[in-house]
Amino acid sequence: MPQTAVRKSINVVVWGENRHEQTDSSIAARYPDGMHGAIKQGIEEYLGAGASVSTVTLDDPEHGLTEELLASTDVLLWWGHAAHEQVDDEVVDRVHRHVLAGLGLIVLHSGHFSKIFKKLMGTSCSLRWRGETDRELIWTIDPTHPISQGIPHPLIIDSQEMYGEFFDIPAPDELVFISSFGGGEVFRSGCTWKRGHGRIFFFSPGDQEYPVYFQPTIRRVIANAVEWAVTSRPERTSPQLSRVYLGEFFPEFDSGGNAIKGTVAR
Repeated sequence: MPQTAVRKSINVVVWGENRHEQTDSSIAARYPDGMHGAIKQGIEEYLGAGASVSTVTLDDPEHGLTEELLASTDVLLWWGHAAHEQVDDEVVDRVHRHVLAGLGLIVLHSGHFSKIFKKLMGTSCSLRWRGETDRELIWTIDPTHPISQGIPHPLIIDSQEMYGEFFDIPAPDELVFISSFGGGEVFRSGCTWKRGHGRIFFFSPGDQEYPVYFQPTIRRVIANAVEWAVTSRPERTSPQLSRVYLGEFFPEFDSGGNAIKGTVAR
C-alpha cells in the first residue's frame, strides 16, 4: 500500500512589540502573557501538534529576528503599534528578503503601519480610525478561501476600535473579509498578497484595548491563515534574474527536493 506523506509541523514565530503590556497596567492585566502570548496560545489551541510556535519581541537582540531564526521559520506573525520606528532597518530588510524567498507573513491590526508591511506594499498603508468602542461585523467575501473556513458570517466582535477606508494598500490579490461598523464605515479587514515566493495576509482586528485575541473565532481565522501562508518549496531562495540559452537543461524536483529530470529551455 502506498504510504501517506507525513506533514511536518509548521514552524511559527509570533513577533510582538510588547510595549503596551509594559507601560499600561490595564493592558498587562488583559494580556498577562503579552498579546504575543495570547496569539501564540490561539494558534496552539487550533493547530496543536501541527505547529511549533514561539514568540520574540522588540527588546530581544536583533528584535529576535535573527538570520538563523528566520531561515527555520515557515510563518511569521507581526503585531506592532507604538514603536514602529524603533525596528531596525537592517532587520526589516532581512525579513523582507525572507518573505520574497518564501516566508509566510501575517500582519495583525496596527501592524499595517509597520516598516515591513509598508515596504512590502510600497504604499503609505494609512487609513481612517476611531478609538471609541464600536461593534465590528466581519463579513466573509470568499467563503471558499482556506482562511474563511469555519468562520461565522458575520463574525461579530462586540468591542473593538474602528478601522475605515480609505486604506492605502495595493489592490489585494484576494479579499477574504470586509468589516462594517456602527458609524456606517466599511474596511477591507482580511486581505492577501503574494510577494516573490511569500504569502502575506493582513487581518485588522486586535486593538490592545480589547481582549480580541482570546475570542475563539478570531483565533480560528489566525490559525487558518498560518496554514494557508506556508510556502512548500525545496529550498528558500528569492526570485533571481538569470540568463538562459537554447538547449540549456533545468532540473525538475520531486517533493523531497531531489532532481528527477531535466527540461530544455525553448
